[in-house]
Amino acid sequence: MTDHSIHKSYSQRQLRVGELVKQNLGELFIRNEAKIPLINSKLITVTEVRMTPDLKTARVYVIPLGGVDIKETVSILTEYSHLVRKALSKRLDIKFLPKLTFVEDNSFDYAEKIERIIKQNKENDKEKKRYN
Repeated sequence: MTDHSIHKSYSQRQLRVGELVKQNLGELFIRNEAKIPLINSKLITVTEVRMTPDLKTARVYVIPLGGVDIKETVSILTEYSHLVRKALSKRLDIKFLPKLTFVEDNSFDYAEKIERIIKQNKENDKEKKRYN
């Protein structure tokens, strides 16, 4: 569902490590292991994790339940990323623990917008057929 890159290819290693980080972050948030103040981490969905080629930085796409307060959630996660990283270090056994950069995932809004446009076009076609 998510497509945050424009014709950018990722190595199998980047994809594999990204998926590993994504799964562990998801479990970490569900179990509230990071102890992030101000937000309920159980309501955060990690939709995708993109790794840099050197695997030292991870771009984590997140969306809170219902998509409400997404900017606030991302800023809180960014502020307390050290807590998330510390909790993640207990779960992962990899050479370098990636630096986490949290980003809001707007792909659902984009998909909704496309869905609306398609629906509108279908309705317009029906109107045209009715008058022809």
